[in-house]
Amino acid sequence: MSDLTPRRPLGLLAMNPQVAEGVLPADLRTRIETLLHIDPTAVIDDFRDPQAAAALARAEVLVSCWGCPPLDEETLAGAPRLRVVIHAAGSVKGLAIPEDRWGRSLRVSSAAAANALPVAQYTLGAILLAGKRSFGLAANYRTHGTYGFRAYPTSSDTGNTGRTVGVVGASRIGRIVLELLRPHGFRLLVADPHLDAAEAASLGAELTGIDDLLRRSDIVTLHAPLLPETQGLIDDRRLGLMRDGAILINTARGGLVDTDALVRHCAGRVPGRTGRIDAVLDVTEPEPLPTDHELFSLPNVLVTPHIAGALGRELRLLGEFAADEVERFVQGRPLLGEVTVADLPSIA
Repeated sequence: MSDLTPRRPLGLLAMNPQVAEGVLPADLRTRIETLLHIDPTAVIDDFRDPQAAAALARAEVLVSCWGCPPLDEETLAGAPRLRVVIHAAGSVKGLAIPEDRWGRSLRVSSAAAANALPVAQYTLGAILLAGKRSFGLAANYRTHGTYGFRAYPTSSDTGNTGRTVGVVGASRIGRIVLELLRPHGFRLLVADPHLDAAEAASLGAELTGIDDLLRRSDIVTLHAPLLPETQGLIDDRRLGLMRDGAILINTARGGLVDTDALVRHCAGRVPGRTGRIDAVLDVTEPEPLPTDHELFSLPNVLVTPHIAGALGRELRLLGEFAADEVERFVQGRPLLGEVTVADLPSIA
């Protein structure tokens, strides 16, 4: 009797081994092992190693994540059987796959959809806390020990009631942020050159230009990709459009903001305008910031170490998406996270 069991494609895990522990815990590796002919204990982070190079030469499916070595032309020349890269993380640009391979001899999938919710949740938390001036008040409490009514500002610049929030970029994350904001009673603005007014309205927001958004918003949150045309998008001129007391939140890419200009506006070194704006920055340019950078010393600025995306318990979300994607590939179904070469100019 012939064996009708489908052949399992040969697979390989390529990522930082420490990352693999969180992204692909034992049960998910076992699941992938039922779909691929793979050694779930072998995690590759250097294709120059002879054993790793030999495994790559046989692999048909590569499951990657942070710490995967670049898949450049030289590397791919040693992977003649590779058919798909399933990236258990967000941006796939760091994989350095040549564009002429993309979608032709090699398919690529990203778990950006699974990473979007943690980023959006972080953003919502940052908006609500920043709107209460929590970070500056906490610094004042720590320094001066004030509490009770003496620490409670009565200014209309503190609190979230009736705030206008501007979302720059109706990306996957930007759209989830808009959805999460709607129950909180904010007036919502959105700026995105690829969005029309009707679609913005369906997201619960008013479509406007970025300059108008900056002028009108109490809180601005960035969710645009970093592209040549968005490098330094929020420069000194545009920071100057934000009203005194406004708040800038960046969980997208540090390069969207002119860091030196931001320091001047947050530190109050703009002529005639002291204590200009507050900021919550999960990403910076450069990244990481030098430990003595002025942004760390400003009480109205919170800098976190690029933690908005999947972290700790959330890493499993990426592994689950990747395992689902492996199953879809093996079964010949469409890949939900597939990234095409046409997507590259508009994604982070």
